Amino acid sequence: MLKIKRVYEDARSSDGARFLVERLWPRGIKKEDLKMKAWLKEVAPSQDLRKWYAHDTAKWEEFRQRYQKELESNSEAWSPLLEAAKHGNVTLIYSARDTEHNSALVLKEFLEEKIQK
Repeated sequence: MLKIKRVYEDARSSDGARFLVERLWPRGIKKEDLKMKAWLKEVAPSQDLRKWYAHDTAKWEEFRQRYQKELESNSEAWSPLLEAAKHGNVTLIYSARDTEHNSALVLKEFLEEKIQK
């Protein structure tokens, strides 16, 4: 099962394998405090896409489409997440404040489609 969670929320055993899916390290978090399997920078939106979007929710649908297109052409970045999901729970951890408009949501939806195929 795939889940998402903010990095500022406590880790739980039910999270399973936790992966940070942000290009930038989250503010105020020490690396040793973030219980995670890996930091997958390359699965995050490109720097150009991040800057273009700038958390402007008016651009949300376009951002989703552009990010999914990036993901389609970068399977080596997200394939470890699919592999881990075959063996148990996977939690994608992210740092964005907006819990309804963030790249981890898009990534989760993208991966769920891949799992169903």
